[in-house]
Amino acid sequence: MLDNVKEFLLRFAASGLLPGSWFIPDRPKPEQLSARSGSLSLEVVSHCWQYSHFLAYQLASIVKYPPNRCQLTFTLFYSGQDTKTVALLEQYRHLQVANVSWNFQELPTAHLLRRAIGRNQAAKASSADWVWFTDCDVLFFENCFDSLAEQLQNRQDLLVFPRTLKATELLEADATVLTEQVDLNTDISGSLFSLRHYKKATGPIQIVHGDVARQCGYCDSLSVYQRPKPVWVKTYEDRAFRWLLGTDGIAIEIDNLYLIRHVQKGRYQPTSRFSALRRMNRRIKAALFNK
Repeated sequence: MLDNVKEFLLRFAASGLLPGSWFIPDRPKPEQLSARSGSLSLEVVSHCWQYSHFLAYQLASIVKYPPNRCQLTFTLFYSGQDTKTVALLEQYRHLQVANVSWNFQELPTAHLLRRAIGRNQAAKASSADWVWFTDCDVLFFENCFDSLAEQLQNRQDLLVFPRTLKATELLEADATVLTEQVDLNTDISGSLFSLRHYKKATGPIQIVHGDVARQCGYCDSLSVYQRPKPVWVKTYEDRAFRWLLGTDGIAIEIDNLYLIRHVQKGRYQPTSRFSALRRMNRRIKAALFNK
């Protein structure tokens, strides 16, 4: 109960009522960060809980369109209880892809269900020049990573994000994209996606300087966001992360980044009344605000 109260109060604090600098010791300044150039190292940090169908698209996109001008580590947090994801990862674990290293990390389910725990673990352990925190319904198509590497040359920003990406409409559970068998030969029609603009580094498009990741972790100073949960919880820590860093991020141009939007959330019980309300809320927001 006390943690719930703390988290509720943090949500108000992170809305701007209090400065994030109060809650993070020695937040780095941009001029203190390394300005890296040449062939950069990038770590993409994703997670999967009962979303193996989306992860299959994501993994396939990396294999089809690996980077040529940077070294990519793909870190994926998952639970051994998610048997479909475990089976999928076995197909990729030993697959050799140029300039790509797989880093599949199993977590206890309760740790996975608080997304910040895995992100924090990856951030503090990373040796990459830049770390991209994302979701498994994000796809990286041709020139995505190389265009990002070009944009990151000599940058000293704490946090950057793609100004635009292409996303589907809010797909229902019976949509072909969500039901067809996915393998390396599966293609998604570009006609399903339309351009979306972003003004801040939201949860799946947070690209943080490696020095910042190692020094600050991911909400490492907010203990309430580092405690395991018995059920999946809404990721309010995404906003708290920006608040701690004191920035919404700097917009950059990245090629061919795609997002599959969907009504049904696999991480929740599909038959529960709460899930039904969530689905209704997502449909309303999509219709009114294109969110």
